[in-house]
Amino acid sequence: MTEQHEDASHSHQFELGTDGPKVIVVGVDGSDSSMRAAAYAGGLARRQRALLAVVYVQPVLAAGAALGAPVAETTDEIAADLLAQIREAAERVKGMFEVRWEFHTFRGDPYNGLVKAADELKADAVVVGASEQAGHRIIGSVAIRLVKAGRWPVTVVP
Repeated sequence: MTEQHEDASHSHQFELGTDGPKVIVVGVDGSDSSMRAAAYAGGLARRQRALLAVVYVQPVLAAGAALGAPVAETTDEIAADLLAQIREAAERVKGMFEVRWEFHTFRGDPYNGLVKAADELKADAVVVGASEQAGHRIIGSVAIRLVKAGRWPVTVVP
């Protein structure tokens, strides 16, 4: 006996003829694990013919700004450097692998910035690198918080 159930309250419906994510968000911050996450997400986006949305969350450091530190300039430089690295990697594989990608910057803490990015970009999946900071094992990493949010499939790349 086969039972079929339809839940009218379920807001997300899959389209016939589609398979896999259409928008993959990957968080990058320049760390080795985030760059491995970007490479993994790039391969996934290529295979799925999805848009790769590369996201850098610029930290807002009010205390540093109050002390006169040029925080905004530094994070802008990091964003520009990350964008240059991504463009260079895309050029190296051009002709062999075609990936549609965009680079976005958001401001805030990494978790809230990635949540905002995933929401605004209508992400179907989120890819992040595993935390390289020892303290995150105690208080929880961005990856664990994203998984616990339960809003998108999250892949954590070591």
